[in-house]
Amino acid sequence: MKLLNFTIIKLTICLITGILIGWFFTTPLNISLWLTGTSLLSLFITYSVARKQFISTVWFGLIAFISMISVGILTTNIHNEKNFSKHFTHYVLDEKETLETVTFRIREVLKPNRYYDKYVVDILQFEDKQTQGKSLLSIEKDSTKTPLKVDAVFSTRTTFEDLGYPLNPYQFDYKAYLEKKQIYHQLRVNISELFPVSSKIHTAFGVADGIRSFINSKLKKYNFHPDELAVINALFLGQRQDLSQDIYNDYKNAGAIHILAISGLHVGVILLILSWLLKPMESLKHGKILKTILLVILLWSFAVIAGLSASVTRAVTMFSIVAIAMNLKRPTNIYNTLAISIFIILLFKPLYIFDVGFQLSYMAVFAIVTIDPLLFKLWQPKNKILKLYWHTATVSIAAQLGIAPLLLFYFHQFAGLFLVSNLIIIPVLVFILGYGLFVIFMASISILPQFLADAFSWIISKLNAIIALISDQTSFIYNDIPFSIWHVLAFYLFIISIVQLMKAWDFKNIKWLFLSIASIQCVFIYTNFNKPSNEFIVFHKSRYSLIGNTANNKITVAHDMDSTAFLESSIVKNYTVGNFINHIEETKIQPVYSLNTKTLLVVDSLNTYNIKLFKPDYVLLRQSPQINLNRLIDSIQPKYIIADGSNYKSYVEQWKSVCIKRKLPFHNTNEKGAFIIEYE
Repeated sequence: MKLLNFTIIKLTICLITGILIGWFFTTPLNISLWLTGTSLLSLFITYSVARKQFISTVWFGLIAFISMISVGILTTNIHNEKNFSKHFTHYVLDEKETLETVTFRIREVLKPNRYYDKYVVDILQFEDKQTQGKSLLSIEKDSTKTPLKVDAVFSTRTTFEDLGYPLNPYQFDYKAYLEKKQIYHQLRVNISELFPVSSKIHTAFGVADGIRSFINSKLKKYNFHPDELAVINALFLGQRQDLSQDIYNDYKNAGAIHILAISGLHVGVILLILSWLLKPMESLKHGKILKTILLVILLWSFAVIAGLSASVTRAVTMFSIVAIAMNLKRPTNIYNTLAISIFIILLFKPLYIFDVGFQLSYMAVFAIVTIDPLLFKLWQPKNKILKLYWHTATVSIAAQLGIAPLLLFYFHQFAGLFLVSNLIIIPVLVFILGYGLFVIFMASISILPQFLADAFSWIISKLNAIIALISDQTSFIYNDIPFSIWHVLAFYLFIISIVQLMKAWDFKNIKWLFLSIASIQCVFIYTNFNKPSNEFIVFHKSRYSLIGNTANNKITVAHDMDSTAFLESSIVKNYTVGNFINHIEETKIQPVYSLNTKTLLVVDSLNTYNIKLFKPDYVLLRQSPQINLNRLIDSIQPKYIIADGSNYKSYVEQWKSVCIKRKLPFHNTNEKGAFIIEYE
């Protein structure tokens, strides 16, 4: 591929390789330092020899790539906060139940759930030790108390809790997600247990939060509807915490969720406006250099205000490079620009490589700059309006092709009307962004006329209404699409081969196309043969029993939930999507399950377990039966005791202690997750 002719792209690929090696294979910090130092020294020696002899050698390139891989490993280790001696995890003892004094600073406000307000905090002190590191903070909701402010410092007596593992197959792994953000523990407290230490602003995050609060306080005077204000915060300030679930689902189902994430379009509009406003500086001595410096500073100030998310960081880094090249009249190659921005970001934030927003934003941009020109050439309308909408369509299709495999892998959903959403919204979005920035600026200095605010409110409300209308076309929304990482790789190979074929219709590209089609077929064959067969599973569901029996590409689900609760639950849905199972059948919970040579007895609150004809291998205790477990064990002599999520915790603890004394295996789904029995 011609892309690999660019040195920076090769080096970026090597850096990414090193980051992945550093994450998945534990390498001590001292070894990675030694490896990087040795490879860089070898690189310098090779370069010096080659320079004196005026020849280029293959060894220089090879050592350069090895050096960059070692740099990737090193940067992953350096940014692993656990490697620092002052990280609070070095002082926290696992399973410790005694309360300890913890002092922390609010770093970030997260989207709350039904019961808790959530924050990311920096741990400043643990007992009498100065520490560092991030933790999750969950505070029980209290409508009488105001939310905590960024940079506010509090002290409390509490314990660090471990982040829970997913308790059911294919459930979202929140623990792994947080670990990639260097968060390994959580604090769970009541707001009355917090003691204020300081409310002063100490960091850039606090300054940014203050600016956002100031802007919102000004905007609230103009009586924006809460949903409109939430969309404004998402569009212009990068904050989506206040978006209602309905609004979020509407944008997601309409294939327009990218509009609410600050990306290249938003930053590009801001760059154009700032460049136009600062154009008079060019007449000054060294004016272009000063203008470029100011543009970069303003862009990064906006990035901080918007929360420095992966998509914002990507867009601002890329457009900072564009701004420098544009104002210094240097020619730029878009692939080089993208590679440089990836390289810089990952050098300072290596774990962004795992961020879904980071992956989606870069794949969208790569697809647009590669595929859009090929699609746009297919038709060249002379009418300007037709040309605008045709180009919008080609850009949307290109972007969707770039991100579709990732969207299917992460979210298992495809919005069939994404093109309609983009054709309606994208052409006017530049106007909305420009007008919105003007409204925010005027409101911030308290000179915004009410009629301009009302006009902007009307525009946002109509935007929400159009998105809701598109989202209501549920027949075009495809949910629960099974898609594995192997599908992602195979379909990207297919897309690349199609693009290459559009560039040049020759035997080599046709060969790659057939190879990609064969790889897709192989993936489907593999997944078909890899489906679970004859698998009995006791899922974990708080307050309910949920049992599945999988056979012949079908799962038979028994439960005691009402139909609404069952349909809203994602437990079985995640399992079927993850295992490519096509059919679900509901039934009632049976007292006995015969699993070929194995037998499972269900004991519920009715205590009906008088059996004489067989001795079960497994006993499932559900709905808190008032039984004498010792007597039950003596009577039927089971090999395994299982307690699901429908039981009282106090009962489960008693059963657990009995099983420990009798050295009988005991499985509590609330602690160990779903229990799976595989049988022939």
